[in-house]
Amino acid sequence: MNKALGLMLSVLMMAGAILAGATDDKEILAINAGQQWLSLCDQANYAGSWDAAATYFKNAVRKEQWEQMAAAVRAPLGSVEKREVKSQSYKTSLPGAPDGEYVIVQFNTVFENKKAAVETVTMMLNQDRGWRVSGYFVK
Repeated sequence: MNKALGLMLSVLMMAGAILAGATDDKEILAINAGQQWLSLCDQANYAGSWDAAATYFKNAVRKEQWEQMAAAVRAPLGSVEKREVKSQSYKTSLPGAPDGEYVIVQFNTVFENKKAAVETVTMMLNQDRGWRVSGYFVK
């Protein structure tokens, strides 16, 4: 009986480790996609960043609105000097958003005109298009 219980616990622990690894892999893919998206914004390619965003993002803001808003926020900050991942968090539910798979990524970013900023990018898994940005905020 104790051997069976021990074996069952071992299997559960291995399954947990595999699932944790799967979440880590998803977070890595989401971070990479977020960094690619941010590079579009870094180049002031706001139209391209809208095109690359999640459908949820596109339904929330028209392309022209996004281009104006993004330019108004990003231009005064100047160019990016450094960006590092501060944190990431995998979620399956977010307030005001449909259930799904999300990774909220925060970056410590040094801009030319703002030395201590935090960029928050909410990544959403679109089954047909992979990880896409569904939200962006600079503080």
